[in-house]
Amino acid sequence: MSRALVPLAQGCEELEAITITDLLVRAGIEVTTAGLDDQTVTASRGTRLIPDTNIDSIKNDLFDLVVLPGGLPGADYLRDDPRIQSLLKNHAHNHKLVAAICAAPRALAAAGLLEGKQVTGYPGSLNDYPQLNVQSSAIEIDGQIITSRGPGTAMDFALTLIEQLEGRTKRDEIEQQLVR
Repeated sequence: MSRALVPLAQGCEELEAITITDLLVRAGIEVTTAGLDDQTVTASRGTRLIPDTNIDSIKNDLFDLVVLPGGLPGADYLRDDPRIQSLLKNHAHNHKLVAAICAAPRALAAAGLLEGKQVTGYPGSLNDYPQLNVQSSAIEIDGQIITSRGPGTAMDFALTLIEQLEGRTKRDEIEQQLVR
């Protein structure tokens, strides 16, 4: 069984966090949500999320996938957290999937993981990184790095993550259950 980590920061985009977590669980992937502290996370639109654990308790674990939901200021908290930065670099170094949606690709950029990659993100969210090859597509897969544009692409993004971890058959199975 594949294992995925979804770090949750205060001000994250709830639609992305919940959609990603829900679809990965439907696919039989073991998902751990981790807050940056021991507090309930208040997402960008006021939804309260209760993480499974905090980042300190799993920061040395290795997952098959680390996926960052966007939203502001959540994406900036992920970008600025040294534990998240270390975790991202460690997973990339170990050839694990690293993914981010909306404004969260800026955390991957800060970790130095997007250099030479085709990436996407929420329009304007990567303007501080002019060296990046930013595309306007809904989803970009470049090696072990997967990025997506925003809340409207969350379901397709999560299905793409399922396909990358578990294969096309599992993605199709989950997509059929969603009656798309």
